[in-house]
Amino acid sequence: MTRRIYVASSWRCARQSDIVKALRDAGHDVYDFKNPPGRTGFSWRQVTAEPVPWSAERTREVLAHPVSQAGFDTDFNAMKWCDTLVMVQPCGRSAALELGWGAGAGKRTAVLLDDNQEPELMLKAADCLVTSLAELLAWLESIEQRADARSR
Repeated sequence: MTRRIYVASSWRCARQSDIVKALRDAGHDVYDFKNPPGRTGFSWRQVTAEPVPWSAERTREVLAHPVSQAGFDTDFNAMKWCDTLVMVQPCGRSAALELGWGAGAGKRTAVLLDDNQEPELMLKAADCLVTSLAELLAWLESIEQRADARSR
């Protein structure tokens, strides 16, 4: 069974692209926020050239920008489309919100942990915590095997 996977991570996560490729190579449909279908991935540079520090007012302004809304809509629609959400560390607050939303929406959720990341208590909301790509793929395979057994 092919999973529809949303990979939640960060633009700064060096292994995000490799994880997306490996999941696709394993036969899954994978949403890549860096390369969404038919458009480029959202970046704050698309809505502001001003460097940090951010003010609360500036944050509200850039979030109201039409490009920000389009980026949000693309990613959120993919979150609704997926049946499985995988957070790949290291990542930031957006990925944490995505994982939390996925868990609350009843999606299957996993976190691919990374070294040198301080534990977050709410990661316990995920269905599975893994420490390697091989372990993530094995978990996905176990979901497929359980689904196959139920359909018989």
